[in-house]
Amino acid sequence: MSKLNSSSINAFVSRDISLFILRVFGAGFMLYGHGWGKLMNVISGNFEFGDPIGLGPVVSLILAAFAEGICTIFIIIGCYTRLAALFLVINMSVAFLFVHLNQSFGDMELALLYLLIFTVIFLIGPGKLALDNKSRR
Repeated sequence: MSKLNSSSINAFVSRDISLFILRVFGAGFMLYGHGWGKLMNVISGNFEFGDPIGLGPVVSLILAAFAEGICTIFIIIGCYTRLAALFLVINMSVAFLFVHLNQSFGDMELALLYLLIFTVIFLIGPGKLALDNKSRR
């Protein structure tokens, strides 16, 4: 019971396991729910997409597909994690500020949740259970 009342995460579970779970599930949900469909649209040539910041729908879709599809894979495996998370922080900031800002909280909360997840990953890093750490040795 004392572990549950501890204010230190390391007393309950390893920091690296916690970061691994956040990385794999946060990026995995993004990939499954958003990125994979965008990647398939790009591959199939279906470029119907919004244009939230005036770059054109084709460029907007390619950037979103790169962030939500490719960068999430990098985060899951822990390779170039901070750089990939930065792309997703930018992507989710655009989604929140230019697409969801004037909507109800229920419509914007997922964008905010993903923004929070990828901001934490960017700030804390991938942890020891990542390929980023294997390349440093």
